Amino acid sequence: MSNKKNSGCCEKFKSKIGGQALIEGIMMLGPTTGAMACRLPDGSIDLETWEERNGKNAPWYRKIPIARGCANFVTSLVKGYKYMMKSAEKQLTEEEKAEEENASAFYNACMVVGMIIGIFVAVGLFAFLPKIITGHIPVVKDERILRSIVEGVMKIAIFVAYMALVSLMKDIRRQYMYHGAEHKTIACHEAELPLTVENVRKQTRFHKRCGTSFIFIVLIIGIFVMCFVPSMDTLRRILVSLALLPLVVGISYECIRLAGNHDNLFTRILSAPGLAMQRITTREPDDSMIEIAIAALTPCIPKDKEEDKW
Repeated sequence: MSNKKNSGCCEKFKSKIGGQALIEGIMMLGPTTGAMACRLPDGSIDLETWEERNGKNAPWYRKIPIARGCANFVTSLVKGYKYMMKSAEKQLTEEEKAEEENASAFYNACMVVGMIIGIFVAVGLFAFLPKIITGHIPVVKDERILRSIVEGVMKIAIFVAYMALVSLMKDIRRQYMYHGAEHKTIACHEAELPLTVENVRKQTRFHKRCGTSFIFIVLIIGIFVMCFVPSMDTLRRILVSLALLPLVVGISYECIRLAGNHDNLFTRILSAPGLAMQRITTREPDDSMIEIAIAALTPCIPKDKEEDKW
């Protein structure tokens, strides 16, 4: 894929619509409508839509700088988990659904336990491990700036390694393909081209306002914020970093908005790590996945184009 194509040269406007790859499906969130499209086991497309408040009708706290980043982050996590589970349920056969109904309490308990374990593993890897390691390196632990940089580099290395390793799993590779379909379809919409499989296929799978880029910016901003934290023992440093997380997320959101709205040397440098990471977290989709992305995006496009502008 050429650099010219990757630069988004065909983009005519920046859309508010964003999405997430699911299990054999895609969720899209527009200014007034959200939608989830999934490929069912019989090959048909299942579509669900619901009302959203991401445009002019958004709550006041989602319009205040810094605070809106935290609110959007929490909302994205909750909705992402909800519709990921829904998409998984849609892949069950009738027999499997009947078995699940008979053991629904046990199934739900397992899902909750799995989610809690996942949260603890993520917090342990990204928050605790780098700080524990640097806390045992004499030349680093008492130098706040050097320690913050080393911790940040470790977090980034863990994140990249984790995403690369899980990409080896067949199901995750398919999810990354759906992620690519999501990006390409939004790029086609922003190029103001008809949403056809042929038009979408030609678009870039890399997008500056992707969640992957957001996570990278969170990690980078976290390094700078922690540089201002005085030297302290590892446990207190962990607690302080957790307390500062809402601020880091809020600043990161404003940074990704800046990168999404402007194209200059600073924003290109800011976006570069996340775009590079998308070479792992997105894959070229097949036509059936593009059809799902089109089905999910279409209901989310508002009648008033002004509402759709980022």
